[in-house]
Amino acid sequence: MNSPDPNEPLPVMAKSEAEAWAQHLTRYLAQTADVALTPDSVKPYFSTCEGRNGEVAADGRYTLAYHATGVVPRTQHPDAVRKIRSALEKDGFTVTGYRETVQDRPDVLLYARHTEGRYFIDVSTGGGTDRLTFTVNTRCLMPPPAP
Repeated sequence: MNSPDPNEPLPVMAKSEAEAWAQHLTRYLAQTADVALTPDSVKPYFSTCEGRNGEVAADGRYTLAYHATGVVPRTQHPDAVRKIRSALEKDGFTVTGYRETVQDRPDVLLYARHTEGRYFIDVSTGGGTDRLTFTVNTRCLMPPPAP
């Protein structure tokens, strides 16, 4: 799939709306994989958008990286990531990177992007033997105009 047209207007979304959407998607993926998210692991990171040469527009455009972690035995990570992959593919995402093991040990990695190229998903084993990490990233979003 191609990336969005760089000349197309940026999607308009309030930060609170973007965070709620990412939270919903993360919970959906975790439920799909039968993984309980750890509430204190949830961290939204908002960043300003930078142009190709590091320029930053003064119009408030931003990106969101939303992180959450779930705890599930590492031996169940491959089954969990298979369920997530299936759900994402049904929901219009393209898997761009995938693995279930490294040297015959469960160590999952799944990268996916929405077919419109606006949203990106990363699910992986990380941060400990039983942790499955979920990250939702957006491309640049434009906040709504001030009232």
